[in-house]
Amino acid sequence: MGIKLAETAGFCMGVKRAVDMVLEIARNKGDKKVYTYGPIIHNPQTIELLRKRGVVPVDSIDEIQDGIVIIRAHGISPLEKKKIREKGVKIVDATCPRVASVQAIIRKHAALGYTIIIVGDKEHPEVASLLGYSSDGGTVINDKEDVNDLPLYDKVCVVAQTTQDSVRYKEITKEITQKFPEAIIFNTICDSTEKRQAEIKDLASEMDGIIIVGGGTARIHRDLP
Repeated sequence: MGIKLAETAGFCMGVKRAVDMVLEIARNKGDKKVYTYGPIIHNPQTIELLRKRGVVPVDSIDEIQDGIVIIRAHGISPLEKKKIREKGVKIVDATCPRVASVQAIIRKHAALGYTIIIVGDKEHPEVASLLGYSSDGGTVINDKEDVNDLPLYDKVCVVAQTTQDSVRYKEITKEITQKFPEAIIFNTICDSTEKRQAEIKDLASEMDGIIIVGGGTARIHRDLP
C-alpha cells in the first residue's frame, strides 16, 4: 500500500505561532497562573497537552483571577480585551497575524461608515472577534442566498473568515457585487487555507482514500470535484 503525506500537513503559521507562544510561557511561568481565553486553537489533543503544563482554558472572563491571560489564535473583540485588561492581569496576544489584519480592515472601514459584511460561520470564535471590530455595523452571511436578505446598505465592505472556502467566497462576493456594485471586497482568506484546499482536491483525484488527522471538529467537504 502506498501512503502519501500532504505537503501542507501540520499546523498553519498562525496556529504554530500561538502554540509556541503558550509553550514558552508555560516553561517560564513559575508559580503564576496561565489562562487562555477560550481554547488557544481548535484541537482537543493540543489543549489537553497544554493543560498538563498548567495552561487552563476558560470560557468566561469571570473565571480569570490573576496571572497571565493568552488571547487565542482566533482573536477576541475589543470589548472582551478591555474587560480582561480591567482585571489587572498580564495579557499576551497570540492572535494570528492574518486575523489581526482582517480586524484592522474592519476597524478602518467601520470608522469610515461602511457596513461590514463578514462571510463566515457566525458561531466560529474568529467571526465573533471580527464582529467586535465593526462598531455594531457588521453582519455575517454564510451563503450566497443570504445576500438576498441583506438591506440596501449605502457603503459596504466585505471580508472573509480566514479559513473560508475560496471558491464559495468568490460565488458569494459575486452575488454581493450584483446587489452592491460599489462594494469594497477584500480577499482575507489565508493563503495557507487556500493551499490546503487545493492540495486536498488534488489528492482526492489521486488517492483511493484520505485520512485527515486532527481534532475531529473540521468540516469535510464530500463534494470535491
